[in-house]
Amino acid sequence: MKYDYIIAGAGCAGLSLLYNILKSPLLRDKKILVVDKDAKTNNDRTWCYWEKKPGIFEDIVHAKWQHLEFLSTDYSEIINLGNYTYKMILGIDFYKYVFGFAKNFKNVTFLQETITNISGNLEGGIISTDKGKYSGNFIFNSTTLYHPKINKKNSLLQHFKGWVIQTEENCFNSKIGTLMDFRVSQKNGATFMYVLPISKKEALVEYTLFSREVLEKETYSVALKKYIKEVLKITNYKISHEEFGVIPMSLAKFKKHPEKNIINIGTAGGFTKASSGYTFQFIQKDATNIVSELEKNNTPIYKKSFRDATYSWYDATLLDVLLSEKMSGKEVFTKIFKKNNSEKVMAFLANESTFLDDISIMSSMPMYTFSKAAIKQLLL
Repeated sequence: MKYDYIIAGAGCAGLSLLYNILKSPLLRDKKILVVDKDAKTNNDRTWCYWEKKPGIFEDIVHAKWQHLEFLSTDYSEIINLGNYTYKMILGIDFYKYVFGFAKNFKNVTFLQETITNISGNLEGGIISTDKGKYSGNFIFNSTTLYHPKINKKNSLLQHFKGWVIQTEENCFNSKIGTLMDFRVSQKNGATFMYVLPISKKEALVEYTLFSREVLEKETYSVALKKYIKEVLKITNYKISHEEFGVIPMSLAKFKKHPEKNIINIGTAGGFTKASSGYTFQFIQKDATNIVSELEKNNTPIYKKSFRDATYSWYDATLLDVLLSEKMSGKEVFTKIFKKNNSEKVMAFLANESTFLDDISIMSSMPMYTFSKAAIKQLLL
């Protein structure tokens, strides 16, 4: 049997696309195959993002905030997000929600198999697994099979370890999260703590770094313990959940359409923001665009807008500065938040700012350092 759509990978990108397709009256009857090696029964990650209105996954938002703290050694601010709301979704809630919805559709097939190869041709595409081969008109890929070469010269890694901790006493202000706390050692690269209080007695505390390589496993735990004890002033707590992740922040070119009828989505398609590592909200925009094109033209291919290309240039410029070590991540983000309106900064980081906002934010950076990097990336 030939499927209309094959989705390679049942992570955030694959399941977001599936959900959007099944919500479309024009596409929900298409024959769809979803393949992943994992059953997605574990709470393996947490996604955070910000948006102005209730989104397509509003029903499973685990917690949300209107105010966030930015903390550095010489500057601190409680950020009023204005029209934005910062939101958290748990991986397990997301998986259950999409799988539960998809069970209503007999035209959707799920296979737990290991993907070994993907290829495209004029008639469609073929996906090979450890158990068989499957063909479809279009293959949407979120695996690493088409990833460009990522190395220490062209990329930083955003790597993090997070604990959800629970306390017996009220230790947190659940209305204010900490977006970045740079008041920690910077010896391993751009390093900050990230704290999202879910309630007065529960919070996600995460140790995050932007650097060329990951650390020894115990280093993350030592840093978390130190921060919880010395900064949060908490000595009695239990860890109810733990997660670790590595996200590429790369100048390498992630191809959106590597072969005929193969469409890369998620990180594979370049939808991890190179300057920050945020992915969830950009995946949602991509899924919306793909579905819109499928509804109108029976093809998932859409052109990247001029604004999207501009933001990619901004990201590459900032990442170039960080890779060259002309400025530290701590310096860059402190200057951005110190010299600009917080809501406009969040719009900039979400690729939703105006040109005037862009100019304001860029002018807060050292002109020579950033202009040199900007010209370099423009010429590549």
